[in-house]
Amino acid sequence: MIGLTKALGVRMSEFELREASLSGKDRDDRTTPVGLPKRLISFIVHFLSYHFVLKRQKTTEAYAAGFRFVVPPTVFHPRYFVPGEYFAGFIATLNLRGRRVADLGTGSGILALAAARAGASTVMALDINPKAAWAASENARLNGLGDRVTAVCSNLFSAVIPGPLFDVIFSNPPYFPGEPRDLADRAWHSGPNHRDIGQLFIQARERLAPGGRIYVVFSARADLAMLGSLIERAQLRAHRVSERSIVIDSFVVYELQAL
Repeated sequence: MIGLTKALGVRMSEFELREASLSGKDRDDRTTPVGLPKRLISFIVHFLSYHFVLKRQKTTEAYAAGFRFVVPPTVFHPRYFVPGEYFAGFIATLNLRGRRVADLGTGSGILALAAARAGASTVMALDINPKAAWAASENARLNGLGDRVTAVCSNLFSAVIPGPLFDVIFSNPPYFPGEPRDLADRAWHSGPNHRDIGQLFIQARERLAPGGRIYVVFSARADLAMLGSLIERAQLRAHRVSERSIVIDSFVVYELQAL
């Protein structure tokens, strides 16, 4: 746990409070980056999500975080996946008036819409999945935010011309390691040793305006020590700013700043 707090730049007392609320069995599970119970839960959740949500055949409609959505196949559903709606609620507490914002891995566009509603002057919603880019654009239009949200099909910032800097960058990245089996699975798996997240941190720092902030959300079931080392490698400092627990998991929002 000491290594984790150093890697994420978080005070030890914050993690001690969380550890105190865990049972002895849970604490034993955390002696390794990803224990057997965590792996089992991740496998079950991924199996159900991949086969019954991401790989469904029909486009569906949904309401989440006060927005209306159309959600095509292969795109994370904002009602079924808790982190998106939770993160959108956190974004609502921020004053983004006049800010230039990017949402990396936008999915349905829920974070991009939340940023626009919080006052952002421009929001660029980026996703490698063309169906996600379409959904983000359509959902911005449906919610009356199409004038400030621009959706782009892009692998991170690869399709964005050099130069534009962002005051705030949001991302709900695929925080489980492993090679994705297809485009839909890239919303879940970030490659061996979190290859894609490592690049996300590096590219986000390069596109961050002076004094800017990056906000990311992770599951407690992820390998936080590994993710912390990637944050450090990108010359960023992390501070935990929000956390929400549910029955089988907890989600943490980190604010990242350039060193």
